[in-house]
Amino acid sequence: MGILDGKVVLITGTGGGMGRVASLIFAREGARVVGCDIQVDASRQTAELVRSAGGEMTSIAPVDLTDPREVRQLVEDAVAAYGGLDVVYNNAASLRFGAMPGFSVEDWRATVIGELDIPFFVSKFAWPHLVRRGGGVIINVASMAGMIAGENPPMVGHTAANAGVIGMTRQLALEGAPHGIRAVAISPGPVLTPASDRDLGDDQAARDAITSKTLLKRFAQPEEVVELAAFLASDRAAYITGANYAVDGGASAW
Repeated sequence: MGILDGKVVLITGTGGGMGRVASLIFAREGARVVGCDIQVDASRQTAELVRSAGGEMTSIAPVDLTDPREVRQLVEDAVAAYGGLDVVYNNAASLRFGAMPGFSVEDWRATVIGELDIPFFVSKFAWPHLVRRGGGVIINVASMAGMIAGENPPMVGHTAANAGVIGMTRQLALEGAPHGIRAVAISPGPVLTPASDRDLGDDQAARDAITSKTLLKRFAQPEEVVELAAFLASDRAAYITGANYAVDGGASAW
């Protein structure tokens, strides 16, 4: 018996990294997973990995989560896949890094769209289905950048967008409570995914600069974030809403 037995979970950005790990862990805990991504083959591969491990998953791709029309259709298809929706895991995001002087208006808008619009759109269109279900859970993956400033790399857009995600989560918790909807944010620090590991390569100086603000002086593994998400999505966390959980190796502690 898993802690998510019988629950239908929509996870965004399941083509790799954190989303792939989330799909595997949520399915391991008994959830029926609906995943989506802009990348068709990668999303399909995740679904195959879940099924090979004995889980249940439907992949919907390609989906452009910055387009509200496509997001509305995604949610309708997710609901149709398993007859309802219990949990929304807003994992997907796209962003640009940069300091104020060189951060263009285009960079700013792309980051706000990619980090704040996406979880808003998914939550908005999932909301009536959660209400109809008698309640549910929305988990928004934010960032420690929503709580503290970041020097390496510079991140003026990233900090602003994720502060917005955390604030939106609190408001969703307030509005959702009468309907049995809980909303929780998770704010990871630096996480080593296959993509970030590839991009950093052998640049140890860059790795050290990124992890220097953490007390543990290392990257998180995706599982260290997602295991918390699975718990928060479960009925074991029924008294938790409106909170933001830092999974940042202590970076926000000082």
